[in-house]
Amino acid sequence: MDVILLQKVENLGGLGDRATVRPGYARNYLIPFGKAVPATPDRIAEFESRRAELEREAAENFAHAQGRKTELESVTVTLRAKASGEGKLYGSIGTADVAEALTASGHPVERREVRLPEGPIRMAGEYDVTVHLHSDVDAVVHMVVVGEE
Repeated sequence: MDVILLQKVENLGGLGDRATVRPGYARNYLIPFGKAVPATPDRIAEFESRRAELEREAAENFAHAQGRKTELESVTVTLRAKASGEGKLYGSIGTADVAEALTASGHPVERREVRLPEGPIRMAGEYDVTVHLHSDVDAVVHMVVVGEE
């Protein structure tokens, strides 16, 4: 199925690109979330008439993400969790916990923006957590996990 992308989609293309994707991906993800429209002649003409507006919105979103990045990179978050004497946590710290701690510190972050590529944190210590703000903008937040007995 051919679609026209209304915003940059990772591993697919940027604003205005035509892409051929599987019908299910288009129907279930791209079109419902406003990331693409079917590439029919009418939709192509409509897109071309709105191109300047969409590019302006994309530039504003990118600038907003850059601003959030500078704010987040200056933050150090401390999380406290129950741990054994060796520093092994009795539970684990996941993306929801990190997002909640950042939001409590005055920097609203959604759970889906937090990236923990090595999985949940299970040991006390210092970690660098990636926050995915935009398809081109990632912020690195320093996080300290303190184990309490």
